Amino acid sequence: MKNLSKYITKTAQSFLIITSFATFSVLANGDIGEHVNHLSDNIKKYEEEVNWLSTKVDGIVSTYQKSGAKAAHPDALMEHWEAVDFHGAIESNYVLIYASIWQGLYGVKGSIDKNSPIADVKAEQVKLERAFWQALGAVKMAAKFQDQGLLAKVKTTDEAPKNSLEALVVIDKNIHSVVAKYAEQLTDTATTMVHDTYLNLFEGVEGELIVLDANLVEDLEKDFNVTLPLAIKNNKSVDEVREIVTAMSKKLTKAKLLLENKAKTKKDVF
Repeated sequence: MKNLSKYITKTAQSFLIITSFATFSVLANGDIGEHVNHLSDNIKKYEEEVNWLSTKVDGIVSTYQKSGAKAAHPDALMEHWEAVDFHGAIESNYVLIYASIWQGLYGVKGSIDKNSPIADVKAEQVKLERAFWQALGAVKMAAKFQDQGLLAKVKTTDEAPKNSLEALVVIDKNIHSVVAKYAEQLTDTATTMVHDTYLNLFEGVEGELIVLDANLVEDLEKDFNVTLPLAIKNNKSVDEVREIVTAMSKKLTKAKLLLENKAKTKKDVF
């Protein structure tokens, strides 16, 4: 694929930023399999699965071009994606691209369902396959970090954060997962995740943060209770929801720094 190395390099750079904070356990959604804790052993299989997925997508698009939407059976796109182990590998390691893949799947399906010109369908196909290959690059990078002991094992059950800093890390991960679930068109699940993350996690750190930056807390409260759920309710695009989450993530990063500085100051005093 053209410019594949460029996309993988960009993905790797982004992944380095994300994994630099990965001293916490990743909480996976659903049954993803123990293979995600042995990425290097499964890279060849993941590569085969990505190639298989690309072949299946191409087959559906080709069938659409020759025989129309009904014969193409675009719903099979989601069935194929959920059938491969690579699905769990990217979901548990790089939720940003995981969401992009779902966005791409629905992009191709939506174009076929609307009987769009074949050029438009193929344009969506390019976006989807680009996301597949970016995801593979991210998983390969994750495998290297995992081999070096820099990634914690994936846990399939929730574990309560031990302090406010850990809570903020989980909150940040959860809101990015909201984008993924929204991209999957699981609107109710995404809305519930926003509500539960605010109620069960953010409210627990508000008291500590409000004395450090009351305006920041107020902004995040509005994001959790108004901006993000309203965007989901109003069926905004995945990109628009992602923009809201990206802005929230930056605020959470600021909150982390405030707590870290507070802890450092306290330590210096004593």
